[in-house]
Amino acid sequence: MGRMRFLCDVDRCIDCNGCVIACKEGHHVPVGINRRRVITINEGKPGEKSVSVACMHCSDAPCIAVCPVDALYQREDGIVLVNKDVCIGCGYCFFACPFGAPQFPKGNSFGARGVMDKCTFCAGGPAETFSDKEKRLYGQNRIAEGKVPLCAGMCATKALLAGDADKVADIYRERVFKRGSGANAWGWDKAYKRK
Repeated sequence: MGRMRFLCDVDRCIDCNGCVIACKEGHHVPVGINRRRVITINEGKPGEKSVSVACMHCSDAPCIAVCPVDALYQREDGIVLVNKDVCIGCGYCFFACPFGAPQFPKGNSFGARGVMDKCTFCAGGPAETFSDKEKRLYGQNRIAEGKVPLCAGMCATKALLAGDADKVADIYRERVFKRGSGANAWGWDKAYKRK
């Protein structure tokens, strides 16, 4: 089985926040928690770019390394999940994550902030697959159903790619080639081919 990954094609993202809304609504994420967010750089200026960001399910996840109770773990397919029955809400993962993925439902001090919540790649959690407990604590398990995560499935411009890392990379490479630059640009041969 390949490693699962997200990739946001910044040349296609239009900052519509469809991915954010799909995630919040599909998983009943509480108010104040965002498993995914869209960041816009150079807003309103030439060269403006938007990127959809969530847990990147890192190969060597720093959140896993700092968790004192081993609540965070990585599946064989690379998806990083949290066991909410074990999490103590210490916040170490929040500070270790370069993407700001771990979120806490309350803004209180140690232990009073509740257990951590983060993107699950729509792969549920450690509870029994398709059980009420899994859905209540972790949201939908679309990966077990053979579907892509909600955020990627609802992306209107197909900017957000999710799935097997090799397939996602191939799709992105093909897009870059078609968009082109120099000799790879569409129409290059017609305009500049030597006779």
